[in-house]
Amino acid sequence: MDIIKIIHQKRDGGELTSEQIKWVIESYSTDKIPDYQMAALGMAIFLNGMSNLETIYLTEHMLDSGISLQWQQGNPVVDKHSTGGIGDKISIILAPLLASCDFRVPMISGRGLGPTGGTLDKLESVSGFRTDLTEKELQDIVHTVGCVITGTTPQIAPADRKIYALRDVTGIVASVPLITASILSKKLAENLDALVLDVKCGSGSFMQSIDDARHLARSLCSVGKHFGLQTTALITDMNQPLGKMIGNKVEVDESIQVLKGSGPYDVRELTLNLGTELLVNCRNDTTHDEAREQLIGCLDSGKAYDCFVNMVHAQGGRLPLPKIKNNFHELVSSTSGRISQTDCRRFGEAIIALGGGRKQLHEKIDHTVGIEILVRLGDYVEKNQPWCRILYKTKETLHRAKEILTNTLVIDTEESATRHVSLVTERYTSFEEP
Repeated sequence: MDIIKIIHQKRDGGELTSEQIKWVIESYSTDKIPDYQMAALGMAIFLNGMSNLETIYLTEHMLDSGISLQWQQGNPVVDKHSTGGIGDKISIILAPLLASCDFRVPMISGRGLGPTGGTLDKLESVSGFRTDLTEKELQDIVHTVGCVITGTTPQIAPADRKIYALRDVTGIVASVPLITASILSKKLAENLDALVLDVKCGSGSFMQSIDDARHLARSLCSVGKHFGLQTTALITDMNQPLGKMIGNKVEVDESIQVLKGSGPYDVRELTLNLGTELLVNCRNDTTHDEAREQLIGCLDSGKAYDCFVNMVHAQGGRLPLPKIKNNFHELVSSTSGRISQTDCRRFGEAIIALGGGRKQLHEKIDHTVGIEILVRLGDYVEKNQPWCRILYKTKETLHRAKEILTNTLVIDTEESATRHVSLVTERYTSFEEP
């Protein structure tokens, strides 16, 4: 086969065969296709899309590039994935919460991709916490603790690891078929009984329009159905940060609050929504209300937090977390009025400017910097009222972050009704896909 002809075919809107996609994945994985040609093909896919069948082929061959985990008979094996959002720390809470409800959760997570933070980066703010577990270590910890949160291994969907890095530096992250294949090739390799997906929509996510979010949710459920995986996708709001804290260690701190039965309402509520879907999908005789009550009980009793502590210790981490000693600076409102809109993406860009995120995967990050959000959409603020607190290391990084956060809030100076924000806007499942 000829990679140039395949690039031309996709560039001109043609549909690729299973054999062509298999050859591309195998050739790129073994360095027979260089990055620049794979980037050209990726851009052609980004611009022209892929059919559902092409996306299934891409997922299948990325999955087949590695191994699949095997499990003994026992409790259901489940997982959750988010498409990424500002302040999204749900995975840190949901994995031990599900384990406390007698599920097995082999959660394979990622690092920050652009302005959105990564679960692995956040957990590595816990001293000693390992995110590079082998397949055997992963399976052993799931067997003894019930859950694990780790990075993908070289043997699980290795083609995705290489393509994932290329997408980040070539401007093709927000491609529905590439996102679908990336997520599901890893999740299918976990050999799950059920999967729930948090598809973010809004200014702080890759899918900024509801139509794009719907396209992705339907694609994920349709491909999941093809492979026999019970898949549910919730479209959730990302027009403002999730919770109050943005960063790495600060988000782990906030996650621990929720695991202990408190924490911000929106973080707790979204965790319960996603967890409820998995309980209902895996237990046919359980209603949504019953599932929700069981999850609440595990949070409020401390059972979920105990699972989190066991997971951290099993992965080499040490608790409690040390207190942050950074400087802080408050930004104040320039006028009085009601907050009608936020440019949520800027918060993630400010974290990168502070050193808490990365533009390229090899860059090191500062786990201690962060931003605390002091207001929400619909709140009324007075002139000179603090609306966020920046935790910073140097005046230089503070200056860059302040420049980015300028005009982040849109304040309506005329009296208007409080804006209602729906945390979960739509729901899709593989059972309803044609």
